[in-house]
Formats: sequence, structure tokens, C-alpha cells
Amino acid sequence: MTAVELIESWIVNLEAEQARLVETGQDAPAMALQGRLVRTIGGLHLYEFLVPGEVRLSIDLPVSIVPADDTDTTEGIVLRQTGPSILVQLVDNLGSEVPSVTLVPDKAGLVGTAAARLKEILAKPDLYHLGPAERLAALLQMPTAEVETFSASSSVFTTLWSDDRVLRRQKLGSLAMDLVRANKRILLLCPDHEDSDELVGMVGRIMKAGGLNPRTWVTRYELPMIPQAAGLDLQELGFEAQMHQFYAKSQGDKASLKQKYDRFRELAPFLSQKDAKQRDLDEVRLLEWRLVTQFRELQVKLAGVDTTLKEFETLPLFQRLAMQTVGKNVDSLKQYRVLYQSQMDRLNSEIDVAKGRIQQLVPEAAVPRGQRAECEDLKEQIAKLGGAKKVRELLAAEENPNRQAFVQNRRLVAATPMRVATDPLFSRVRFDVLMVDEAPQIAVPSLLAAAGLVRERIIVSGDPRAIVTTGQWAMPQKGSRAVSETTPLPLA
Repeated sequence: MTAVELIESWIVNLEAEQARLVETGQDAPAMALQGRLVRTIGGLHLYEFLVPGEVRLSIDLPVSIVPADDTDTTEGIVLRQTGPSILVQLVDNLGSEVPSVTLVPDKAGLVGTAAARLKEILAKPDLYHLGPAERLAALLQMPTAEVETFSASSSVFTTLWSDDRVLRRQKLGSLAMDLVRANKRILLLCPDHEDSDELVGMVGRIMKAGGLNPRTWVTRYELPMIPQAAGLDLQELGFEAQMHQFYAKSQGDKASLKQKYDRFRELAPFLSQKDAKQRDLDEVRLLEWRLVTQFRELQVKLAGVDTTLKEFETLPLFQRLAMQTVGKNVDSLKQYRVLYQSQMDRLNSEIDVAKGRIQQLVPEAAVPRGQRAECEDLKEQIAKLGGAKKVRELLAAEENPNRQAFVQNRRLVAATPMRVATDPLFSRVRFDVLMVDEAPQIAVPSLLAAAGLVRERIIVSGDPRAIVTTGQWAMPQKGSRAVSETTPLPLA
């Protein structure tokens, strides 16, 4: 069968499994008698609940949490079950201690979501890539004996078969570092969260030894189960922690920008008012200068008249006759003196008014030291951001974390098969390379859903002898329920 035919076959079986789960009522509620908060990272909370021994929940199974005090129901995802203890990832905080809750699993909804994803792959061939998936489909349909001896190493499909897990993961880590250096986007699949933590730690250590900062390139999609692996802090590599840190810095930058913009809006009208007062002050000072200039000219003329009156009797006759011809005699000079004095008195009063106005305008036009330079600096920063209108738009925009944009900025995304097959985020992102660790432990529908997101290459790793023991690659007959009745969940 081709990849398309294989996907169609599994769609039929998943829909049959969903119908069986609904008919048999296997999504029965389970009572958890005790719960506690393990850790909180960003907006996610990891809780541990104790359930009865007969309750078995698969990883990445969505559950509804109904508190005993009739508060609002919240949603969560099962990350691990060890005996009666289960770890559930929640988006709501229920407190440090939870007395009792009711867990309502949704296996039918999970299977239906996986089937819907496979249908979407077939319905939108322009958005999904089935080139590398054809090679994977051929491998999945091989007899087990042939798979154990099958080896491929090409630019499209590669197998890393070995019973030495450490050796396999070292090879995966080296390949991942080379692909990151080649600017390839990698989707790294592990069958469960513990394996994902261990492999992410090993890959991060290899990258660090090769001179790459794993915090820049690697992200672990779900909350890590263990705090450290291979000497690395896994919480720093967690998707939620990285996104929370990024948006916390973004919000800090936004708060700083708002503070600068508010300060600019405060300084701009203040300095505009000061500039207007300065223009008034300059005009009054110019008027004062003109009045003083006229006053000094009148002083010179008045001094000349006084000198002439004192020396008039001693002037030569010819000079006095010349002055009289132009109307200058003792009487007219005295009139000139009175006229000049009255003009000087008027100018003097106007100068006093101008000086008073200047004394009033000087403090009004004064700008505190440094404020003008501060305003110019803020104006320059706002201009670099596109102007005041653009800054207002930035400040008015709601801070909605764009998970898709953030995950696309990471070169290696580590996740579990179920999350890739059912989380809406992975339907919108694409990768260059798919790396599958412990592939025989991963069900066929999840492998096909992940393969549809890959453009260039698939790398499959694991122990081929586990194909028989796990039974995850078993190919059920069309419409048969035999397999679905013997396995808890076809995508587990």
C-alpha cells in the first residue's frame, strides 16, 4: 500500500476504535483521593494525583478535572502514570494541596482527533508532504524479519537499528547537531516523556560540547518529568518556560516603552509651552533693545541741546546766524529740550514695562536642566519605532502569546507522538527532518501523522526486535476490532 492507502486504512480503524470506546463507555470517571502541586512553569501546572489501582490512563490522554468543591472544571493532559500515581499537566492552578477530584478521561475524543488529523492530511495535499512518508510506509509494511535486516542511509530516509540505546542516541545527537548547523528544522519524537527528557538532555549535551547553546536551538514541548538530564537543566529547555521567559521580557520591554511614551507625552506639551514663552521673551527683549536704542539717541540729542545752550553766547556770530536760518535759537532749543525730555520719559516708562515683562517671562520660559535633551532622545527613539502612531498601536495591541511563531523559531522540537498527532499547534508548523527514537514503540497512526509534517528526510531509530514485543506496527484488517479490543489505545 502507498502512504495514502495506509492512512486511509488507519482512518477506518481509528473510527471503528472511537465507536467501540463510545459504545462500551470506557471513558468512565475515576476518583482521585489526593493531589498535590509538583511544580509550576509559566502558565502550566504539574499535579500529582493518586488513583485506585485498577485505573489505567495512557500518556497524553486529555482528562477533565472536576474538583469536589464544585468549582469550575479544568482540563489537563496525563503525562505519566506510575502505579497509583499519575502526573497531570493543567492550565489552572488548583492550589498546593487538592483533597479529592474526579478525573474524566476522553479516549474517544483523542482517537477522533487523531483520525481527523489523518483525514486533514489526505484532504489538503498541498499543505502536507507525503514524499518521505512513502519510504516510512514501505518500512511499516515490511515483515519483521526483513525489517531487522533492512538498512537505509539516504538523504530522504535513514534507519539506525541497534540494541544499544546509548549508542543510538549518541548518533541521533550528532545528527541533530549537524542538521541544526545546516539550518534544518527538526521534529524529534520519543514514545514517552521520560525518554524524551533523556534524549533531549543527551542532544543538548552534545550540542553544548560542539559549541552550540541548546537553550537557543532546542525546546521540549511538554513539561519535563525530571529537573536535569545529562547535566543540563531541562526546565530551561522546556517550551513553556522559554515562551514564558520570552514574553515576560517582551512585556517588560512594552512596559518600558509605555513609560517612555508617557514621559514623552508629558514633556512634549510642557516644552512646547516653554518654547512659546521663549518666543514671547525674545520679542519683548527685542522691543526693549529698540526702546533703549531710541532712548540713547534722545539722550545724545538732549546732551547736544544742553551743550549748545551753554555755549550759545560764546559762539561766533556767523555760526549763530547759520543756526537761526534753520530755526535753531535759544527759544527753539529750549522747546527741543522739552520735547526730547518728554520722549525720554515716555520711553523710560515703556522700558520699565518691558523689563517687568521680561522678569515675568524669564522663569516661565526656563527649562529644567536635561529635560530638553531627554525629550529629544525620547523623540528620536519613538521615530525609530515608526512614530507616535506606531507606538500607540504597539501599546494598544494585546499581548497574546503566539505559540506557533515561537515554536517555529526553534530548530529542534522534542515531543511525544500523541501530542504531534492531536495538538492543533502541530497542524500549522512544518519541519525539514523527522527523527524518531524507539520507533517500534510508536503506533503507526502517530508516525504517519508526524511524517506528513516533514519536507525532506525521516530518520528512524530503535531496536527492530521490539516490533514484535510491542505490537505497535501490527496492521489490523479493515473494519476489524480484534486489535483495538486487545490494546488500550491504538495511538498509545
